[in-house]
Amino acid sequence: MRIERLGQDKIRIFLTFDDLSERGIQKEDMWQEIPKVHDLFTEMMDQAYNEVGFDATGPLAVEVFALPAQGMVVIVTRGKYDHHHFGVGSPYEDELPEEVYEMEVTLEQSDTILYSFDDFEVLIEAAHVLRHMIDEAGRLYKYNGKWVLRLEPDELDEGRIPALIAVLAEFGEATSVTPAMLDEYGDVIMADRAIDVICSHFKRQD
Repeated sequence: MRIERLGQDKIRIFLTFDDLSERGIQKEDMWQEIPKVHDLFTEMMDQAYNEVGFDATGPLAVEVFALPAQGMVVIVTRGKYDHHHFGVGSPYEDELPEEVYEMEVTLEQSDTILYSFDDFEVLIEAAHVLRHMIDEAGRLYKYNGKWVLRLEPDELDEGRIPALIAVLAEFGEATSVTPAMLDEYGDVIMADRAIDVICSHFKRQD
């Protein structure tokens, strides 16, 4: 579990599939109101307070993004009640949660594959290994000082995706950034055919 502070009232939490399986949670469980998911959220908020000083009291907006190869990204924003639903005179007035965490959860799923690389030389090595698996795919970004390779599944041979991810995991690191954040905050270095472009312009180290 990795926690980053995005602002005074917002944090991002990256959960790997190992984080989920260690707690007996399947990816599909995140869509359900079950005790072990609630326990996981409580654990995340405790860790967020201890690591980055994020106080999770009050209403929270929770966005969960499921990524195919990386795990899950959970973005938590501290906010205010929507008094149309909760508040004086509301039909829900007596149903206000008594717990510390009051959540409004949004769930999204993305099939985009995203891996980051600290060193461009390592990315060159990975590209040469991947070249025989990928014909004309890949977009390369620079984001937070790292090189981020983005692959869309419709550009790939579905049968090769597990092997492709295995190579990416060997050379790079699954990243918690979402495609939307990359588009907004990242710098596009190679807009398309990134693997082919890298291999054409950069040789492998001997």
